[in-house]
Amino acid sequence: MQGAIARVCMVVAAAILNHPLLFPHENTTLPDQDEELIARMQEHEERLKVEQARLEKELSQLEAKQEETSTEEGYSWYFWSTLSFVIFFTIEMCKGDLSDAEIRPVEDEDMFSESGSITPTTMVLDKVDLGNFCDKCTHTSAHENWRIREFVEGFADDLLESLRSVCDREADMEVGDFVGIGSMFESWKVCKPLMCDLLVPFSPPHPYAFQPHLWCSPSSNMPPDMQGSGKIKVTRFGENEQGCLCGSANLGEDMLCLLHSRDDTLRVDHSPDELLCSRNTNFLAKDQVMKWFQISVTKAWGRISHKYDFEVTFRNLDAAGALKIRFPSGKVIVMNIVPGVQLEDTDAYFVSHFPSDCDSSPDPYWPLSFAVYERNLLKHFAKRLPQHSCHLHCLQIVTFLHRKQTGLTGKSALTNYHLKTALLHLLLSRRPSVWGIGSMEQRLRDLLSFLQRSLHEKRLHHILIGNRKVPEQVQVPEMIRKAEPVNLFRSLVLQRELYAATVRHFHEMLRNAPVLIQEYTPHLSNGGLHRRLDESL
Repeated sequence: MQGAIARVCMVVAAAILNHPLLFPHENTTLPDQDEELIARMQEHEERLKVEQARLEKELSQLEAKQEETSTEEGYSWYFWSTLSFVIFFTIEMCKGDLSDAEIRPVEDEDMFSESGSITPTTMVLDKVDLGNFCDKCTHTSAHENWRIREFVEGFADDLLESLRSVCDREADMEVGDFVGIGSMFESWKVCKPLMCDLLVPFSPPHPYAFQPHLWCSPSSNMPPDMQGSGKIKVTRFGENEQGCLCGSANLGEDMLCLLHSRDDTLRVDHSPDELLCSRNTNFLAKDQVMKWFQISVTKAWGRISHKYDFEVTFRNLDAAGALKIRFPSGKVIVMNIVPGVQLEDTDAYFVSHFPSDCDSSPDPYWPLSFAVYERNLLKHFAKRLPQHSCHLHCLQIVTFLHRKQTGLTGKSALTNYHLKTALLHLLLSRRPSVWGIGSMEQRLRDLLSFLQRSLHEKRLHHILIGNRKVPEQVQVPEMIRKAEPVNLFRSLVLQRELYAATVRHFHEMLRNAPVLIQEYTPHLSNGGLHRRLDESL
């Protein structure tokens, strides 16, 4: 009796553990070899039927002996028989449902097969064209980017110094020094017009302070779609402190509090509007901050415009510091000066908006930028990769293809930030030695395959939030490392039409990639360049 029960359990366990659909591999997508998968499933189903027939035969034999067993054994038999039936019934139900899900995915995922059979592994790429493309674009970009960055840093210093001079030190926000972020300062910018992203921290006037409330804090009640964001409360210095007696005790005229100056009691309290808060709250409002910053930048430029021979205009009224600099020669440089609030003593900043994202979360939620840590992570990899590594070349090629495809078919949910995040995930999961320049074609296919798999699964985790694989040398705050991962593709789960447009965009990008790379690659003809890449980007 016990041996039979043991055999029943072993058959059930084997069926569960060997079933290919109950436990799919992590991060898998629909295989290219659908026929092989179906054949393997049918073969496995036949084996299950044989095992089931043998089990039923043994069960019938045991049933004949059931009447001879004791009452205790009878109860045990009924228990194991019922349990076996439930498990087999569950297997059959899951087998049907999961088979349909694997072979016939949901309708919106069928779009991966609508665009044809082109995949990153089957895409035709010419190694010579890739090499010429990278040699030209990276050599030109590295030299020009250095000159542009030097100019932008000097101009930003001058503009912010002028901004501080037009602000009221007693009432206005205090502006700090800028921080260079984004592709230009990470040395992988390719496309034109050249765009520089600068983050400018600001703080409230004395005696006020910013108190951040993160989405991952235990007491947070933020909605699920606000993951990666936080709220910023404006508090008066010392109002949450314990143990300071200057406000509740008479210290006398000769006594002075070292935390609070004598002038603090003479200051007039600022209204929430003056502190750029949302209506009837003490939480900082992005709309108010952007309005203040735009007015301040306009005044600041007016004070120094006579010193320069170029024109500065706002290219987007919804973004506070989106500036376009046009020189008399016609050359254009784009600057995104983004106001932000530093998260305590870290290098993370709450920003009014991301430079690459036109949409912004509603007030009073501020997205959190880890651009400084991401730049440090790239520097960390650069020290360990081969001397002439291809990781930035791969990112430059993919961003170039993405930009060109956007010009052909319009915008999608895919951004350059998603592309950089995908590359960082690959850098964390691959050995440094595989990123040599000779492996560029294979690493490019890996990057595109990772993006395709992420789109298929509608899941692309933030590279730093909740990722304990990030080296400790990058010094990501512990509260961020321990937080739950944040899915950057969450909007694709909720918006079907956006997902469909993004999938079509990606497949068209794969289809057009060989032609675009060849078209914008300089070819030697009679000793000269057939087409200048820098004029086409």
